[in-house]
Formats: sequence, C-alpha cells, structure tokens
Amino acid sequence: MNEETTKIPQATAKRLPLYYRFLKNLHVSGKQRVSSAELSEAVKVDSATIRRDFSYFGALGKKGYGYNVNYLLTFFRKTLDQDELSKVALIGVGNLGTAFLHYNFLKNNNTKIEMAFDVDKEKIGKEICGVRIYDMDELEEKLEQEEITVAILTVPASAAQTITDRIKQANVKGILNFTPARLNVPSSIRVHHIDLAVELQSLIYFLKNYPNEDTENSQDKKNLNG
Repeated sequence: MNEETTKIPQATAKRLPLYYRFLKNLHVSGKQRVSSAELSEAVKVDSATIRRDFSYFGALGKKGYGYNVNYLLTFFRKTLDQDELSKVALIGVGNLGTAFLHYNFLKNNNTKIEMAFDVDKEKIGKEICGVRIYDMDELEEKLEQEEITVAILTVPASAAQTITDRIKQANVKGILNFTPARLNVPSSIRVHHIDLAVELQSLIYFLKNYPNEDTENSQDKKNLNG
C-alpha cells in the first residue's frame, strides 16, 4: 500500500482488498454504482463499518446515490498499488507451496510469484506454472538480484526461523508465514501469520460454544483479524 493508507487503522487496511475484489467483479458485470448495503452483503462487513472505512479517504460517495463503481475501483487500485506488479518469492515447494504455484495470483491482483526455493534436488531447476525452482543455497543472491521484497514461507516449522534470519539480510520487507512458528524479526519486517490448523481449531471451537452467534459478525471478526 502507499504512504496514505499506512495512516488508516490496520483493521480497515486489511479490508481494502475485499472491497477491491468485489468492485472488480461489479465492473466486469457492467454495474455503475453500488450502495454500502450491497457492499455489506457481498463482503460480509456491516454497512456502518464500510462507511467508516471509506470515510478515512474523504468523500467517496454521495448520500442517496451510493458509490460510483469505476471511481472506487480506480481509487482502490491506486491505493493498493495495483498499477505496479509486485514480485513475490515462494520458499518451500511442498504440497502447500505447489498449490500456491498453481494459483494464478495475477487473476485477482497484480501480484506474481517470481521464483521459488527448495532443498529437494529432484525439484531444483524445474518449473511449475512458469515459476523456476532454485536451490535454497541461492536464496539471498536471487532475492537481492530480483529485488524481491515479499516472501511466502511454506517450509517446515523447524526451518522457519533459520530461513527468516537469512532472508532479512536480503532486503525482504514482508513475510506471509504459513508455518506454525512465530518468527522473530526486526521492526523493518512485517509478518502476517496464517496457521491453517489453528484457524480450523478456532472454527470448531466457535461452532461448539457459540452456535447462535450471528454469522455476519463472525465473518466481520475474521476480516478484522486478517
């Protein structure tokens, strides 16, 4: 995100990609305007929260009219830096890593996995969906060479911190961590932890202990937590 969006609440910043995705779908369908109620139904965030999120950016809509889809799409594309391609490195080409390589990030946003790394000699040198897999020994060199600033970590938990210590020397600024390990990083690196096992356990717990909780509020809480 650009400098402007760093001043807004983090919970709001995490919801912006949700809004952007829905607006892209509206644009493709030919819809020219949308209300906060329609946005609310689509992204499962209450209307008041959407209006508050949008208010941080000034007057994006008009009372009684709603929001101009094309204007919002252009605005959030710029806000989320979608006019510039973001190159990402994938570290760890196991089952989950391979699934990421098969997923076309460019379909939904301007993000591309530029390269991947692994220790398996059977995988090194091969390509999956056009992404070349490099030896982990080349990690720092390749990251610096291609000016990669974001890494997706899908390695065993036991190796996560060691690899993190290596990539922080290569000017990486952000890590999307899919390992159970909680990483120690300097303040110059931002880490988003996504532990699938914990999320599943949390879901089962809420189903058992909060069976009557409003599902929209549950979804909103999930959006807040990223």
